[in-house]
Amino acid sequence: MSSQIPKVAASEGAEALLRAWLASLAGLQDASTHTITAYQHDVAGFLGFLGQHWGGPAGRATLGEITIRDMRAWMASERARGIEARSLARALSAVKSFYRWLAEHEGVEASAVAATKSPRLKQRLPRPIPAEAAKALISDTVLMHEEPWINARDAALLTLLYGCGLRISEALGLTHSTLPWGETIRITGKGNKTRIVPVLPQVREAVANYLKLCPHPAAPDAPIFRGFRGGPLNPAIVQKLVRDLRHLTGLPETTTPHALRHSFATHLLEAGGDLRTIQDLLGHASLSTTQTYTAVNQAQLMDIYRSAHPRQRKA
Repeated sequence: MSSQIPKVAASEGAEALLRAWLASLAGLQDASTHTITAYQHDVAGFLGFLGQHWGGPAGRATLGEITIRDMRAWMASERARGIEARSLARALSAVKSFYRWLAEHEGVEASAVAATKSPRLKQRLPRPIPAEAAKALISDTVLMHEEPWINARDAALLTLLYGCGLRISEALGLTHSTLPWGETIRITGKGNKTRIVPVLPQVREAVANYLKLCPHPAAPDAPIFRGFRGGPLNPAIVQKLVRDLRHLTGLPETTTPHALRHSFATHLLEAGGDLRTIQDLLGHASLSTTQTYTAVNQAQLMDIYRSAHPRQRKA
């Protein structure tokens, strides 16, 4: 967490409360650095708005006097600045978290904050790619680099993302201590939650082929997927790889490393997998997150219907 709180129109007392809340997120709730930075930005911006809206710095006492009208004014101001509904919903979530902490630790109650409704969000459907396209993406890695071991690395990594449905951070976090892989592997995901994921023979073969060619020493605590000089592979390198591959194969911009995870889930569902099993394999905390893949199937069916129905073709 950064030690520097962004300059906001708030009293020293309010800034101290913000610091204390951020410290509690880092120390007690084990929030990620990315989450803390985002929450810091959102709540600091909120306090800055209140200072301008009220015509004076937001302080500890005034934080408890906030009204529904103040909250609506803040949200209207954010939308006027071009903030999208999803980003505003995240900011409101951060503000509510801050106020829950204030109520618990400082006795600052503000029912107006709790009562403020999040903006309605348009559901974002996952953007999987067809199975044949995923296979082509992986096979074309042999064209991308002069070093055979790097091509083998890239093929193994993309095969792992698609074959096991891993997040890129999960794949890059794997070390040699997890080897050799059998029919399953234990994955540590978001919130340090672990899950057991089946490993297909194709995944094991791709990883084994890469490891035979990799020139870097395989210490137990060393990452499996290495950069050119032997350090941990940077996610940005993987993202660039997939960008280059999608341009080569003519795939849409929605083809990203994470799209391979979406494809894993969607293709399992199409093959008859049940939602609870897919939820466990993906490590989703909520079944509602996994259910978005059923919406993808419905959308695909409607596309087929529109292209095949006589009246739709005539129109």
